[in-house]
Amino acid sequence: MTTSAAGPSRQRRRGPELEAALLDAAWDELVEVGFAKLTMESVASRAGTGIAVLYRRWPNKDQLVLAALEHHRNSHPVDLPDTGTLRGDLLAALTGMGEARAAFFAVAAAAAFSGLLAGTGLTPSQVRDRIIGDQRLSRVRAIYRRAHDRGEIDLERIPSAVLAMPFDLVRHDLLMDLEPLKPARIRSIVDELFLPLVHGHDGGPGPATS
Repeated sequence: MTTSAAGPSRQRRRGPELEAALLDAAWDELVEVGFAKLTMESVASRAGTGIAVLYRRWPNKDQLVLAALEHHRNSHPVDLPDTGTLRGDLLAALTGMGEARAAFFAVAAAAAFSGLLAGTGLTPSQVRDRIIGDQRLSRVRAIYRRAHDRGEIDLERIPSAVLAMPFDLVRHDLLMDLEPLKPARIRSIVDELFLPLVHGHDGGPGPATS
């Protein structure tokens, strides 16, 4: 006797593999139907597992969606370029970030405005940190460390808030516009805002912006 099911066939998955499959299913469901229509049942069906498997890990769909957003962000890191100059690295990194993260921010914003923000009981800043990550500067420090080693900047004299600024501005624009930033906006962030501020702290001359 054969049977048919709406969701994919169940597979034997355990531990991190199972959790990743569940979170991938939640992300796909979030993209396809949106936060309001997503249910624990629909995610379980898409993942090919029982709903009890979800509830053992997340108490409700709000926590599941937050975890799915975190998982998608962490499993799709933005490449960090190495062009040989700080300006070149920042232009490339911010451009790549805008292109890679636009869809993510659109999905996250839609979820927040569809009830995720109210349902979690968290403040807007706590939800932001869950979605974006609370170590936003850790990966991009490699760009600044290379620039420091080349003698372009002095990391000891530049506040962390200044180093985070160009990436925070890109995140702000992505959240407001839900589309990749224009090249002119990227150049403005780097050449008109960030580099003058950096060299004001380290006392060095700004590089040419040709």
